Amino acid sequence: MDTSPTNTRENQLLARRAETDWAALTTEQRIRSIELDGYVVIPDLLSPTQLEAIRTELSRLPTTAVDYSEHQRGHSNVQWTDSPTAIRVVALPAMIEFLSTLFGDELICTACDFALSRPGHPGIAIHTDAQPYGSKIFGLGASSPCLVRVLYYLDDLTSERSPFKVIPRSHLSMHSDGNPYRRYLSHEDEVMVTCRAGSAVIINQKVFHANYPNYSDSDRRLLAIAYRPAWAGPIGEVPDHDQERVAKLPPDVRPYFRSLNTRAIHYDLPNRPDNMSRHALGISPDRWDRSRPADNP
Repeated sequence: MDTSPTNTRENQLLARRAETDWAALTTEQRIRSIELDGYVVIPDLLSPTQLEAIRTELSRLPTTAVDYSEHQRGHSNVQWTDSPTAIRVVALPAMIEFLSTLFGDELICTACDFALSRPGHPGIAIHTDAQPYGSKIFGLGASSPCLVRVLYYLDDLTSERSPFKVIPRSHLSMHSDGNPYRRYLSHEDEVMVTCRAGSAVIINQKVFHANYPNYSDSDRRLLAIAYRPAWAGPIGEVPDHDQERVAKLPPDVRPYFRSLNTRAIHYDLPNRPDNMSRHALGISPDRWDRSRPADNP
């Protein structure tokens, strides 16, 4: 197993940076960014009070190291722990509003995890979160054809403290280099993304992404929450939520923990079904600019 750093400290300090003014983007521009570039940043979603409470709650959780480094650790299924402020983030209104517009469907939360990159973390290999046939790491849950992961940063992302890494538009490739099961130690077109604590990076599951090593003297903590539209279920049955546990979740969070096997597909779809529409803004280029006149239905 390759355990070498993905980037040297010097290389990391010289990395190409994302220069977008994320706070200035409209909803339509955010949709364009995540659909075209594969990611978008929404700054300052969590208040200092929320951040402090979440940090305290998650600091109590036991963490497990990944197989390649003791310095990269995590705790899965935060929703089942005694972490009330963190759990309520699943239903954060601003994020739910954006994702509901992006997907045009009911949302299902498929994961809620805590990740910790300690000083000495060598960086995550560039990868995708999409495995269309499932994988040993992610199981069949990764076979969902449409999913985003929301990374809420609990510490400021600096150039040395494991900032986010992405290869923009890599999810659009049809080349074998874009096989979603491929992994890369680094890439000449990787881009560094930094942001303030309380901000969120939202990634298309198919985009190649990672994080840089942690060359700082402090931890980089995040709360990662994955969502998919209700129609986009996995290719096979996956272990479902314990309904007794779901019943104990806050009322505003509970709806996002419907069955993980929910899917709305039409396997016997005919070539020309009755009552076909002539209008669908969700697949029109107008979804990126609502100021443009839409076609008449």
